[in-house]
Amino acid sequence: MQNQFGIMAMINQGYYATWPLLFISVVCLAIIFERFWALRGIMGKATRIADTLVPQLRQGNFNAALQATQARANATERVYHALVSAAQTADRDFLISLDEDRRFQEAIEFKRYTWVLATAGASAPFIGLFGTVVGILVAFQSMAIMGTGGFSVVAAGISEALISTALGLAVAIVAVIFNNYFNVKVDNINAILRINGERLIDAALQGRQAHGH
Repeated sequence: MQNQFGIMAMINQGYYATWPLLFISVVCLAIIFERFWALRGIMGKATRIADTLVPQLRQGNFNAALQATQARANATERVYHALVSAAQTADRDFLISLDEDRRFQEAIEFKRYTWVLATAGASAPFIGLFGTVVGILVAFQSMAIMGTGGFSVVAAGISEALISTALGLAVAIVAVIFNNYFNVKVDNINAILRINGERLIDAALQGRQAHGH
């Protein structure tokens, strides 16, 4: 009886719902770790690079600023390189528009795969509920066929069925929490890039005016 009501035994009993939920949980965990790795340190790096570029642009040294972002190895360098390249000749309105376009492109990359977390958060409880409903139906059908009943028989069937709902809720809770976390993280990164982008634009225009570019 102990083995019958063990977690793994109940998960195997409701395999039609629990196995898909376990697969979804593995996918969500992989995405969570991947996004943590991809978004690490971006805000600090954005400010550090901007702090380096601003004095160069104010001195009209656009070549040095371009060289510092030439690799374009990350989102910060790609956005700043585009701004510095255009800032040598473009006006403020064009630079602000360019900054918004580049940040929007990078935000799409920042949010890669997070739609899976949102989908898992919305669908996992329903998959779990489906497993529970089917499990309860199977339990009552077994009772009808065997011609036996009683609280102990009903409780056994329901306890096996409810594991699907519990697992679905657990997957959904984790997925929703981290989806919201990454959305806030991307918004914060976007805000930092915007603030520093405006600093670069101001510095570049000051450098052009002071040094006749």
